[in-house]
Amino acid sequence: MLRIVPYPHPALRHESRPVIEIDDSLRAIVREMFTLMYASNGIGLAANQVGIPLRFFVLNLTADAERADQEQVFINPEIIKRHSSEENEEGCLSFPGLYGKVRRARKIKVRAYDLQGNPIEIDADDLLGRAIQHETDHLDGKLFIDYLGDLTKMKTTSAKIQEIEAGFRAAQAEGIYPSDDEIRRQLAGMTSA
Repeated sequence: MLRIVPYPHPALRHESRPVIEIDDSLRAIVREMFTLMYASNGIGLAANQVGIPLRFFVLNLTADAERADQEQVFINPEIIKRHSSEENEEGCLSFPGLYGKVRRARKIKVRAYDLQGNPIEIDADDLLGRAIQHETDHLDGKLFIDYLGDLTKMKTTSAKIQEIEAGFRAAQAEGIYPSDDEIRRQLAGMTSA
């Protein structure tokens, strides 16, 4: 059973490996990820946010399970163009209750594969472009808090980050999650789907 891992779970900083096979196992993981995402009122979820170090993520900008026609899966995504930039607020399911202003490209072009293995190329802006950039960053082990480097911004979010980290460490102490070293060993040992 998958679950969304909170910061600072080591999977969130683990650079994901490419998916080499799209099979029923991967499709089942994708379905479970959508279920988790909807239960948390999210619009996107990267594989490493559920402890799987593979390059794919799911999106549904409506955050509504009843709008399955809006579901998108991006396998082995690559952002190939970025245009201008803008700052806007973001949150993350691995940082519940934390939001911050993040500067990202205003418009992007992304290449990926869909769940049927078909190549896709999308020009995206607005929320779709921002969500694709956010989730692609996850696959590279980069988090939205990495963009909050300005001391003023960090001052407003550091208490919440510490609270989330303390919750994860408490869960480790209770045996819900193994030690960081054990998680890293597990991630290194996982083969691609």
